[in-house]
Amino acid sequence: MNSDNNIEYIIKNSKKILLITHINPDGDTLGSACGLASIVKTNFKKNCDILIDNFVETYSFLENLKSAKLYSDADKSLVYDLVITLDVASLDRMEQVKVLFDKAKTTINIDHHGTNSGFAQINIIEPEASSTGEIVVKIAGDYGWKITKEAADALYAAILTDTGSFRYSNTSADTFKIASKLLDCGTVPDEIAKKCYDSYPKNFVMFQNYCLNKAVFTDDDKIAYTCVFRKDIEKFKVGPDCTEGLTEKLRSIVSTETAFIAKELAPNLTKISLRSKNTDVSKICSLFGGGGHKFAAGCTIKASVKQAAEKILAELRKVL
Repeated sequence: MNSDNNIEYIIKNSKKILLITHINPDGDTLGSACGLASIVKTNFKKNCDILIDNFVETYSFLENLKSAKLYSDADKSLVYDLVITLDVASLDRMEQVKVLFDKAKTTINIDHHGTNSGFAQINIIEPEASSTGEIVVKIAGDYGWKITKEAADALYAAILTDTGSFRYSNTSADTFKIASKLLDCGTVPDEIAKKCYDSYPKNFVMFQNYCLNKAVFTDDDKIAYTCVFRKDIEKFKVGPDCTEGLTEKLRSIVSTETAFIAKELAPNLTKISLRSKNTDVSKICSLFGGGGHKFAAGCTIKASVKQAAEKILAELRKVL
């Protein structure tokens, strides 16, 4: 392998390393970053800075998350030798910390979204992979890097959450093989599952119940959606991850083919999260500058929550 594209060579010759996770972080981006940080520390005796958009209480058990910095607290004047993005499908998914990516001497993009354009100097994009966590394990295996239990726990969490506990169609034979490798490294599946799925605070559960209770079903129940407003987020005192898993709950209804959440970010700015059983929702999200996977995608629309919901409904009705 040419040293210019040899990740091991690049890490060895980089003094300042930054790992960037995407906005509205999920288990895959956080687990992949924390896992890779542990791998770099173990195998290269180097510390990585990690930047996160916001702190997600569910994943507080990830060791390296304790030292991660928020986007808002990042020192934008720094110039890193190496910046690695993890599970970041597009440049706008880094928002204000993109400036650190742009200034870096070397950039690496590790992702599994088919819509990723390959925006870094080195791009490792594997749409067939279940998760970015799976790709990180593969890279570690290719180079013979040691994976400690700490790293294994983080990477297992990444794979577990992005496959919906190995229930989604992105789960392959390779996914199980890689998960097995992480078990060999010391991770305990039921412990990680409990931390990821059985550790929600009461207000989080009650908020999601509230959102489900006011869900709208239309087109013979083929489409289900709910609108989430900032006033309700403030009322229930929940964090930025308050809608995590909510779209999947709506999609799980037997009569529902496609589900989405319209979440208010600002008075005229709405985040859409789309999930489907058979419809390619990434194409719909791409119409609004978003993207993702075939059956799980998202976008941000400059419109009120209700207006954004109507826009999505109109596009869904064209393909259902």
